[in-house]
Amino acid sequence: MDNTLSWNNHIDLLINKLSMNCYIIRNAKTYMSASSLKVIYHAFFHSAVSYGIIFWGNWSHSSAIFSMQKKTIRIMEVCGNRVSCRNLFKKLQILPLTSQNMLSLLMFVVPNKYLFSTNIANRNIDTRQRNNLYLPQANITIYQKGAYYSGVKIFSILPLEIKNLARNQNMFKIALKKILYTYSFYTMEEYLSQSWIMYCITRFLIILVLVLRSICIHYVSIHWLSIMGWSYFLL
Repeated sequence: MDNTLSWNNHIDLLINKLSMNCYIIRNAKTYMSASSLKVIYHAFFHSAVSYGIIFWGNWSHSSAIFSMQKKTIRIMEVCGNRVSCRNLFKKLQILPLTSQNMLSLLMFVVPNKYLFSTNIANRNIDTRQRNNLYLPQANITIYQKGAYYSGVKIFSILPLEIKNLARNQNMFKIALKKILYTYSFYTMEEYLSQSWIMYCITRFLIILVLVLRSICIHYVSIHWLSIMGWSYFLL
């Protein structure tokens, strides 16, 4: 961050570094398999992008990094410049820049919830949103782009079933990654506009998992009882 509270200088330095990493991947593409290229991507590109992304990920200047990321993905998949990368991100199980920023922000919020307050603690009104994190009133753009404000805003829109998994950070991260891999959000507006659709699909998936789990338990119980019955018969 410079003396104007901007991350543009950091982003410019990161772009230069990512350009070199993109060159490495382009040269390695001829000699390595797709799985090996993905390992190189995570070692060089992903590690550089994910470092401190919660601080600069919401800045408009970061769109240049997203363009560099899409360029790298197209090189890995040998696609032209006019090919959409959304399905390529899903195929490679790589998160676009905005989705990676969301993941990092939420993984900052969940283990540090003691730093945040709830709606009922600030408003004393018993509503359906009483247990959501309190989003402070702010008109300053720099504050709205910050990790604290953005993290609260993203966490509050998550489906309730995902929020309830926050007690177990590993389960929360697994469920969150599945959603982000499924949608591959390019912008924050996409996430905000699809929150209701995401909520319905999440409920369906959780119900499906519970049904399959109950079927498996029922099958195991019957199988166990049949074994016990044969054992009793043989005795």
